[in-house]
Amino acid sequence: MVTALRLALIVPVLLLGISTDASARRNKDKGEIAEMVVQVRKDWQAKDKTFNKTLKKAYAYAIFPSVGKGGFIVGASHGAGEVYKKGKLIGHAKMTQTTVGAQVGGQTYAEVILFKNKKALDRFKANRFEGTAAATAIGGKKGAAAASKYKDGVAIMVLPIKGAMAEAAGGGQKFAFEPVGQ
Repeated sequence: MVTALRLALIVPVLLLGISTDASARRNKDKGEIAEMVVQVRKDWQAKDKTFNKTLKKAYAYAIFPSVGKGGFIVGASHGAGEVYKKGKLIGHAKMTQTTVGAQVGGQTYAEVILFKNKKALDRFKANRFEGTAAATAIGGKKGAAAASKYKDGVAIMVLPIKGAMAEAAGGGQKFAFEPVGQ
């Protein structure tokens, strides 16, 4: 019984590690990420006409165009993206997330983090930012971007791309920021 439980916990994590490692290798090319960011912005704006206007209102924002997530009791996700301030690229970022709880499945989604002010962006840039709040806006719904709500100077929006995940799990996201030119 204990061995079966260990196996049920370890195998999905190993499989996810392999898939997120492959995803990380694919996303290493910053040029490819830049192209993906452009496409996600177009897709998001096509689904929600308030998206670009919401980005312009934000002090800064980070776009993760393809985050891979999977889990079975224990879950993990990983993605790479770009960070903008007033529409200008200021850096690149990586996101990792771990969750524990009732969950099963796998999915890919895009994530946008809006920073309301300098203090929130500085916390992110100093790698002192851990996203634990759930997304406040789901992409694809009319006006969802404009309805996003800030908590502690940050709002998170998610656009499902493919796959399905059922979960009632808790965890947190960690981010690593790298300024442009480094």
